[in-house]
Amino acid sequence: MRKRIVGSVVPASESDPVWLDLQELATVEVVSEAPGFPIESVFIPGPNGGWRAGSGGKQRVRVIFDKPTRIRIIELQFAELESARTQEFQLGWSASEGGPIHEIVRQQWTFSPEGSTQEVERYEVNLEPVSTVELSITPDISDPNAKGTLLKWRMG
Repeated sequence: MRKRIVGSVVPASESDPVWLDLQELATVEVVSEAPGFPIESVFIPGPNGGWRAGSGGKQRVRVIFDKPTRIRIIELQFAELESARTQEFQLGWSASEGGPIHEIVRQQWTFSPEGSTQEVERYEVNLEPVSTVELSITPDISDPNAKGTLLKWRMG
């Protein structure tokens, strides 16, 4: 009888994705940003203040890749500590810069300073080739002057 002892092989799990270095691979476009809360902070690992819109109303953030890229996972983290509001966001992608945006998800979330202050969304996708990923945020569906926020955005 032959015998082999093999260690268990644990495949990379969803909790350990390889995140893309978006600062090196892409350009970001944003409608507005508040001083001290730049959009590039959402792509930097570790704690920071994230991005805040400089003006009220609907915001759009686009990540435009230098060359077409494969995307398997997208993670967004929103935070609102100060006011109660119902936010809606839409996440989409395009195979070519300036091409049509294909919706991945559209979702609403109600923030409440007394309890629900953070929203973390993680989407497993199978997108290739991706030229642009677009995030549209309506900060408050009942207040056109509300300002959007985003704490983290990662893709792998």
